[in-house]
Amino acid sequence: MQALGQRFTFLFRSTKGLILVAIAMIGIATAFFGLLSGPMAELGIRDIWVRLFGVQMVPAEREGRIVMLYHSIAMAVVAIETYIITAIIKMKEQYKTMINATITVGFMCAMIFGLLFAYFGHNWIFHGLFLFGQSLIFFAGCILAVALNPWAKEYRVGKSEYASWRGIDLERAAFFAMAIAMLGSALFGAVPASYSGNGFETFLAEDVVREVEKNPLELAVIGHLHIMLTLIAVALALIVGRWFDFKGGWHKVAMPLMMLGTIIITLGVWLVVPFEETAHYIIYAGSVGILLAALFLVIFGFRKLIAEGTRDNPKAGFVQKIGALLRDPLKFGSLWQMVYMNFAVTFIGLFMAIRLDAIIRTWPHREERITLTGHWHMLATIIATIILLYYGDMIGLKGRVRQLFGWFIIIFSDLALGAAAVFATKRLYVAESEQQSLVNGIMIVTDFSLAAILVVLALLMIWRLVDLFKAKGMWKKELEEEALR
Repeated sequence: MQALGQRFTFLFRSTKGLILVAIAMIGIATAFFGLLSGPMAELGIRDIWVRLFGVQMVPAEREGRIVMLYHSIAMAVVAIETYIITAIIKMKEQYKTMINATITVGFMCAMIFGLLFAYFGHNWIFHGLFLFGQSLIFFAGCILAVALNPWAKEYRVGKSEYASWRGIDLERAAFFAMAIAMLGSALFGAVPASYSGNGFETFLAEDVVREVEKNPLELAVIGHLHIMLTLIAVALALIVGRWFDFKGGWHKVAMPLMMLGTIIITLGVWLVVPFEETAHYIIYAGSVGILLAALFLVIFGFRKLIAEGTRDNPKAGFVQKIGALLRDPLKFGSLWQMVYMNFAVTFIGLFMAIRLDAIIRTWPHREERITLTGHWHMLATIIATIILLYYGDMIGLKGRVRQLFGWFIIIFSDLALGAAAVFATKRLYVAESEQQSLVNGIMIVTDFSLAAILVVLALLMIWRLVDLFKAKGMWKKELEEEALR
């Protein structure tokens, strides 16, 4: 019993254990429900999976199932980021304990019962438990906002190399602004959800993109989708900044931009409902601040990696500096993914916005829908890969394992994202009548690359599971290290 108790303590009270559980649940959900996707249907796998597990796939309920799946995975990702934030940001121990315990019960309850409700029969008790779990997550967010209070005297900045204003830690203020924005944006999405069955029907944002008139509830849902994904990315960028000990001149410029950008883009999204056209200009302004802050982080991080790798070689040339930059794939990859995102996601999104009427709206609706869907999925994939790279460093991967894990994640995720970007914009290069050979090749690359990432993740989870059965496994050491903090 004592051995079981120690393992339970590791999994549900330590930061590394909590993150491990959340990643495992995301991985299981992704692998299981990924076999119900369109490509798997073409291969005949979906039908086998449906019959084997009794999954209910009523066509009229497709949108509701997808929305429930997205929310389940997103809430687990938010929980992971919350665990990291409570570990790296100074706060009272009682707050840390309350936040982690509440959000753990919340996301597990919402994820498990939400997916059971959506895919295995509509037991409305499960739906109630799904909403209960979401409420706990929101409450944990409220506690987190209180714990991140940047005005508290004990959290004043004492070092000049970090961004501050009258002693207030601007990095902590950026975390605080993100938390408040996420709470408000969660309510922004909860309002239309509260009207379900009373004038509002579940829909996918990409399905209504060409509708000239959208009602306020539809605009709120579309805004909620965009801002929550953006804020998850903002939180991750701030976490990576802490990982690299972001400081100095770039930090002093980046943190005000990140904080103000977060506030501006959030207000812009909220204003989409009453002032749709004007709100988009506010959103663009906020996006510029966030993207610039991320760029400054990348510049700082790349310079730091090069400096650390050439410390013993002051006369290092270009080749040696590139080697130093690529020496640690986990740290390099977390920054590189931010850069690569611009080529696979940002630039394509800007092109679509600029050439919307001239090119995009001349395509069939299906093509624009594919591009929009890919845009959101690709950003989510980049977020997931950075979290995996961060987790690999957190658990202390070293040597060849660290290299293999990091480069597998980077190479295969970038292959998948690159192929998806080509697929989304294929109408620019080929006519519809000649696209099939290109599409077939793209699908092979995308499916193989994503499968490779899932295999790497599965191997990591199996390794950690086997380690849990060892009396003096790595889990034991990690638990003892956390107890000493």
